[in-house]
Amino acid sequence: MKKVLRVGANVIAWIVLIFALLITIIVFSSGRNNGVANLFGYIPMTVESDSMKPTFSKNDLIICKEIDDLNSLKEGDVITFWTVIDGVRVKNTHRIVSVNADEGARSFVTRGDNNPIDDTAPAYASDIIGKWTNTKIVGLGKFMAFLRTKKGFFICILIPMAIFFLFELYKFIVALIEVRRPAAAEQLDEEEIKRRAIEEYLASKGEKADNIAGKAEAVKEKVSDTAEKLEEKAEAIKEKAEEAASGAAEKLEEKAEAIKEKAEEITSGAAEKIEEKAEDLKEEAAEELSEIAEKTDDNAG
Repeated sequence: MKKVLRVGANVIAWIVLIFALLITIIVFSSGRNNGVANLFGYIPMTVESDSMKPTFSKNDLIICKEIDDLNSLKEGDVITFWTVIDGVRVKNTHRIVSVNADEGARSFVTRGDNNPIDDTAPAYASDIIGKWTNTKIVGLGKFMAFLRTKKGFFICILIPMAIFFLFELYKFIVALIEVRRPAAAEQLDEEEIKRRAIEEYLASKGEKADNIAGKAEAVKEKVSDTAEKLEEKAEAIKEKAEEAASGAAEKLEEKAEAIKEKAEEITSGAAEKIEEKAEDLKEEAAEELSEIAEKTDDNAG
């Protein structure tokens, strides 16, 4: 915050200084040029009457420019020129309403936008100060006129410039004191330096311990997540194994039942065949015994 305030104060101080220098240049240049200030060919003028209303009004500040070629001036241009009013030579700013060219000499008939008649005397080439650039600042002309007075120059120029230089002097003294002031490290005794070094070392170790604890916690969480995933997979495998075992048991039971039924069928068929065979053998034996008995009876007879 202090740095921002310092920078802001410096900016404001330089703006005031630049403004003061510009005003000083305007005042001194106007003093050397019959009251006409000139900054690189541009001429700031204070409007002293309402003859050009509504184009601009009294106390407005207008900016004119030096004219390189008078032949470029034409009807409708607004020019500032020297003229005589009530026996006094003054500056006037009016619009050209016509151009006269007599034997190569040009003169300009002018009139204020707020006046009903033309000016009594034309403006000659030697009287012309400049041409209006269509730039005006409402109300600033009065302030500029005040700055041209001794009181205004003192209040608005000399005092701000004095404050600026005092401020710069203050900054220079502060900077000089800062340079000469011993460094903080040189003012500390050896024990204080050791104490600070130990505190910094312990602080760095504490930060490292916190980092390690954080990493360990992260690893712990990762291991826990992995264990939970493995447990879920084992449970799923167990369920699949139980399902597979149950299915296999059912299939074996069905297969055993089928074998049992098949065996019963085979056993039943074999028993029937044996019984039939035994019956046949019995009948054959009975027939043989009957034949033997008959033969015995025949031999006995």
